[in-house]
Amino acid sequence: MKLGLLTAAFPDLTLEEVADWAGAHGFETLEIACWPAGGGEKRRYAGVSHIDTESLDAGGAAAVRELLTSRGLGISSLAYYPNHLHPDRKHRAEVNAHLDHVVDAAVLLGVDVVGTFVGADPAASLTENLRSFAEVWPALVDRATAKGVKIAIENCPMLFSGDEWPFGTNLARTPHIWREMFNVIPDAGFGLNLDPSHLVWQMIDYERVVYDFADRILHVHAKDMEIDRNGLYEHGVLSAGMNWQTPRLPGLGEVRWDRFCSALYAVGYDRWISIEHEDRAFEGDEDLVKRGFLIARDALRPYVH
Repeated sequence: MKLGLLTAAFPDLTLEEVADWAGAHGFETLEIACWPAGGGEKRRYAGVSHIDTESLDAGGAAAVRELLTSRGLGISSLAYYPNHLHPDRKHRAEVNAHLDHVVDAAVLLGVDVVGTFVGADPAASLTENLRSFAEVWPALVDRATAKGVKIAIENCPMLFSGDEWPFGTNLARTPHIWREMFNVIPDAGFGLNLDPSHLVWQMIDYERVVYDFADRILHVHAKDMEIDRNGLYEHGVLSAGMNWQTPRLPGLGEVRWDRFCSALYAVGYDRWISIEHEDRAFEGDEDLVKRGFLIARDALRPYVH
């Protein structure tokens, strides 16, 4: 496996600056943030554009590949995580269209995975959201598959604040729902960008998930999770994680990375682990973010070779 990082934690650096630092500090791949350039979503750790996929052409893609190769880096995936099932149909159409641009950029760059969210209407039921999924997603996957690109869905429920209550803004959160989605889209090019941290606070066995969904794991995120026991005491499990789940860097939370990586090796996953930095204790300035990535690198390196 190769160890990399998601570039979204560096919103003020250019891709060249990120590559210079990552290559010099022992990382092997980048998961490159590809939100629309010059605007759009500004959610925390989103809205970052290290490649303008709408204007990328063959020459630009060759320059990106040369830049990364010269720093000893590859690309694990292109990253774009909006709400593809947004209840505002105009916004939904815009983000669906941008996903197509990201897929086209992946083709130019020779990248075979694009990471994203399924999305959800937070005010709708599971049944209603699954119905919307069946209406929207088969065509998105068909277009990507026709171009040789796989779609890897992250399993974060996206339920962190009152405006995302009660369902959250990402459908793809549990084994039951994944099975429902894979029944609708049996294409093996539609699978998971598996993040064990989101399974911890849902009390889902992340090792079992690896074994049960081995053939659908297309990419892996490395993020950890700390459970605030006082917050859990105050708010209870029916708050769905609000006020008691704390994203941490790998090694600083409750994920057993030795066991998780062991399961990945056991099922034959041998591609990439991409560190997703969402730890508030290591944000606020560039040096803190870099320090956080190095802590995560050192925690994971014994298991990722």
